[in-house]
Amino acid sequence: MSGSRLDYELDHEVGLGALTAHGGVPALIEHFRSSGAAAAVDGSVPYKRCKRGLSASEMCESLLALWACGGEPCEDLDRLRGQDGLGLLLGHGLPAAQTARDFLSSFDEPELPLLGAARSAVREEGLGLRGLSRASAAVVADLQARAPQKVATLDLDATIVASSKRAAAPCYDGRRGYQPVVALWAEQDVIVADEFRDGNVSAQSGNRRVIERALAALPEGISQVYLRADSALYDHSLMVYLDRKKVGFALSVPVSPGLLRRMQGLDEAAWQLEREDEGALRHWAVLDYLPDGAIDQPDGVVRRLRYIAIRIGRKQGSLFADGETVKHFCVVTNRDDPEGGDAGDLLRWHRGKAGTVEHAHDVLRNELAASALPSQKFGANAARLSDVLCK
Repeated sequence: MSGSRLDYELDHEVGLGALTAHGGVPALIEHFRSSGAAAAVDGSVPYKRCKRGLSASEMCESLLALWACGGEPCEDLDRLRGQDGLGLLLGHGLPAAQTARDFLSSFDEPELPLLGAARSAVREEGLGLRGLSRASAAVVADLQARAPQKVATLDLDATIVASSKRAAAPCYDGRRGYQPVVALWAEQDVIVADEFRDGNVSAQSGNRRVIERALAALPEGISQVYLRADSALYDHSLMVYLDRKKVGFALSVPVSPGLLRRMQGLDEAAWQLEREDEGALRHWAVLDYLPDGAIDQPDGVVRRLRYIAIRIGRKQGSLFADGETVKHFCVVTNRDDPEGGDAGDLLRWHRGKAGTVEHAHDVLRNELAASALPSQKFGANAARLSDVLCK
């Protein structure tokens, strides 16, 4: 290179023991502290540390550092503890693996009452988990202060976290594991509420409880709230609640035989072409439909919601994998069409949740190792997920 030299010097006085390959981690921990999340943990999480031990927030910081570095089980902390440079940057050392497991186990409170009944029961959150929720709320408030948003679109969905632990329950797809549900604020790309659940808990249960937490976690200054979800949230009493809260929603509808007959009986002129893609034609039609159960509300109030039928047909007579030529789906909403748009635009908005909450599930499982649960104890696993969400 024409004999040119770079302008640098070697400092032989630097000790090699103070080096780390994870120099980006302190930026994450700095945000955890500056957002008020660390103070919320110390003020809300009941944790009795040893005389010279780490505080509750420092334990959380250590676990956040672990997962940000690509570690999965608590045993990976022992590898990171050998990097003096990381401890110097954080301002405190990292705990031993057993200490971290003991910290997570302190969140397990099996004496707390169950919410729901039978197979759909969920353990009520104790003081520790509620403290982690306050830390997450601090992160959300900090994001809103930095980049204010007037609209909050909540995308709610459950996912299966497969686990081979003895305490893991069978899920609907035959695997064993857990089925946590999260509510993500799409405009800020941040999870505002979560509920850890056993794998055998129905995805249809307890969703109002999670929505209430999500609404309470939204900071001030939001002028409009929307909700998108799949058919697990299709419940008439829940839709009445959302409508009264002035939450604009769009939910997938389970296609019953009666609903299918109504969609199949629509006149061809009622169907509007949405788009063509991958050898399929997508049409939509507004359906005049009042299902059973819609008027069985305590006050007898009937709110006529809009049901938007969806028809997907293969072009040139080709078949779907199950041998069918046409498939029908449906979405229910209390929203009007977007200004200057139609029901097709509303359907595209509803499908947008695939790029938000489903993406968040993918990140949790595959980038933050949500499947690497630390314990047989329910509360410890719930704390592990909640601490990840503080990121």
